[in-house]
Amino acid sequence: MKIKHFEHLDAYRFLLTFENGVVKETDLLDLIGHHVTLDGLNTARIDTEWGCLEFNGGQVDIEPKTLYQFAITEHYKEVA
Repeated sequence: MKIKHFEHLDAYRFLLTFENGVVKETDLLDLIGHHVTLDGLNTARIDTEWGCLEFNGGQVDIEPKTLYQFAITEHYKEVA
């Protein structure tokens, strides 16, 4: 499930919108904390070809399927 839009909220918390319309607020610390520093979070962008969320100029990316599964199993609130 490709990511369509994201908003960086604070620290490792992101609001993610997937192409199926699911919107989730999730904390990505456990997923990327060892690979992306707090300062590196401002490099977040969507790779439009692959639909993944990437950081540090593409050196770190999260496969869409992995990101979706992680987001829907997190215990933050569903927004929409």
